[in-house]
Amino acid sequence: MRRDELTERFRALHVPGNPVVTPNPWDIGSAKVMAGLGAQALATTSSGHGFTLGLADGGQIAREVALLHAADICAAVDVPVNGDFENGFGDSPETVAETVRLAAEAGLAGVSIEDTEMPSKRSYPFDLALARIEAAVTAARQAGIVLTARADGWLMRNYDQAEALRRCLAFAQVGADVIYAPLVDADTTRALVDTGTPVNLLAAGEMRDLTAAQMGALGVARISIGGGLARVTQQILLDGTRAMLERGDFTMLKGAASVAEVEALLNG
Repeated sequence: MRRDELTERFRALHVPGNPVVTPNPWDIGSAKVMAGLGAQALATTSSGHGFTLGLADGGQIAREVALLHAADICAAVDVPVNGDFENGFGDSPETVAETVRLAAEAGLAGVSIEDTEMPSKRSYPFDLALARIEAAVTAARQAGIVLTARADGWLMRNYDQAEALRRCLAFAQVGADVIYAPLVDADTTRALVDTGTPVNLLAAGEMRDLTAAQMGALGVARISIGGGLARVTQQILLDGTRAMLERGDFTMLKGAASVAEVEALLNG
């Protein structure tokens, strides 16, 4: 399917109150499995991808590497893919705009841009954060890609939820397609929904105790998991390796996935 068709499908999946669940694969295999199990859309994860390269999360992956990774994921599946491109790989609005254009060229249906400087993880001042999103919006409309504007300062504990809401309101006013403030509470989520712009919710923290239907009742249009499933996989790696090396215990291997099932999903 052509990228413009995938983009329109991705845009149409954002229905407030009936959110699309977008699992976050970290490599081609996980992407093919997730799509094969019925995911209607996917989103890359900077933390999950970074782990496959032996890197910590937060500004460690070069733009060209992230673009190649995104292109590989897009080529492997026939569903829309959103790119987690952190701060757009640069501070200036011009760099962010270029990143959005390159994201579309890589085959992505959507791209997320954060208001956080990398690798310091400081939040950009409000005016610069807004200028960056304005530039991204212009580039996204020209390239035909869905732009998600992220206010990550509450996640980073750089500012409070009221400031996250203020920033998302401003991002919505300049034309962001989707707004996203990770880990804000239910009340702030409802306030984001009241903007009329589709809202992405991160299934993390207290939100993990809610079902997709309960999250939908808040009015959100998309649910993502970030690096959550990759982190769960990493915990299995830690637990299994410790059991083998410290106790000589191999019983965890009894829980291995079915080779036949996984290979069937990989082969599509």
